[in-house]
Amino acid sequence: MARSFDAEVTVVGGGPVGLIAALLLARDGVPVVLIEKSPEVETDLRASTFHPPTLDMLERLDLAHVLTSQGLISPQWQVRLHPDGDRVVFDLGVLANATRHPYRVQCEQWKLSRTAYTALVSEPQAEVIFNAEATDLTEDEDGVTLSIAGPGGNSTLRTRYVIGADGARSTVRRALGLDFEGETYPETTLLVTTTFPFEEHLEGLTNIAYCWKADGNFSLLRVPNRWRVSIYPREDQPIEAQLTEASVEAQLQTIVPRREAYDVLEKRPYRVHKRIVPHYHRGRVALAGDAAHVNSPAGGMGLNGGLHDAFALIDALRDIRNGAPRKERLDLYERRRRPVALEQIIAQADANRARMREKDPARRREILDGLKAIAADRARLETHLLRTSMIAGLRQAAAVT
Repeated sequence: MARSFDAEVTVVGGGPVGLIAALLLARDGVPVVLIEKSPEVETDLRASTFHPPTLDMLERLDLAHVLTSQGLISPQWQVRLHPDGDRVVFDLGVLANATRHPYRVQCEQWKLSRTAYTALVSEPQAEVIFNAEATDLTEDEDGVTLSIAGPGGNSTLRTRYVIGADGARSTVRRALGLDFEGETYPETTLLVTTTFPFEEHLEGLTNIAYCWKADGNFSLLRVPNRWRVSIYPREDQPIEAQLTEASVEAQLQTIVPRREAYDVLEKRPYRVHKRIVPHYHRGRVALAGDAAHVNSPAGGMGLNGGLHDAFALIDALRDIRNGAPRKERLDLYERRRRPVALEQIIAQADANRARMREKDPARRREILDGLKAIAADRARLETHLLRTSMIAGLRQAAAVT
């Protein structure tokens, strides 16, 4: 006698991508279980930029307002030379005919996660299990059996479909035997959070600023009541020496010199990767977000791309429930999302990183002048912003049949 199913779909991973995927399923009336290895919704900073089409999508779940009300609406972003302040400013208002949200929102991703979690657990078709990790899976003709290490010990969970949204170190991806092709960038980036009001000291500073300085580069991303400073450490010193309190202070002092020490709330190093799987699904198991692709954070596209995956994958599962052939429809999901990740998200993030890593002053000036020419030409500006705001990628995906 065949074992009954514990869920129609099991989502592995309780970050924003997994939570949004599970909520979309539950709102469709689909029995869904979400398992997350952490003891609760994680509240570390991580991503903080939400692009216009992501906000449009989140309206389907009545969640866009969470970001616009709890974050900073940011209609402009810039690239600037430091310390002279010469800059190019990109105005997202030109996208008013392409999106209901012609701006970015700067908001900590955990605010979306917490609200999505609250909405999810109120759905009668949804169950969330914390402190649980998928360790393996086996598939048969009718479904998938997950091996779970959880709060009550080891167990199994029977489900028709699995969504692997469990991040760059995805156990679901490893269980499928899929490679994670690409590379790790050589440098380590240092993320520092401070309450210092840079906007009061740097003329014309927008909430998102990518900056060149004499010996390197940094970015300034504002969220409510604080700034996130991404510092790209010097290449002539060991990273350990640059993580000391004195070194971090010295780096911040190169941005705005002041007599007082900076109030540093958090500092952490991280490595940056560009990787992608060869396939987004095998059988009844599909991947979304960082489990499928990772990229440089330059441009703020990683989380957004993962959320776009979630919406596209849930649309695919809905079509399958309505009679679409399973393999063909999941193949279409892959054909739509993988090229966008490779040709748009990863490629743009890599180009953004390379641009800001440029050291030669003359070449920096040439790049800045080229960006100014784009910003001064409305047609070129619209094309540029459709691409950097991820709208062009979504249109590319929608054209695939």
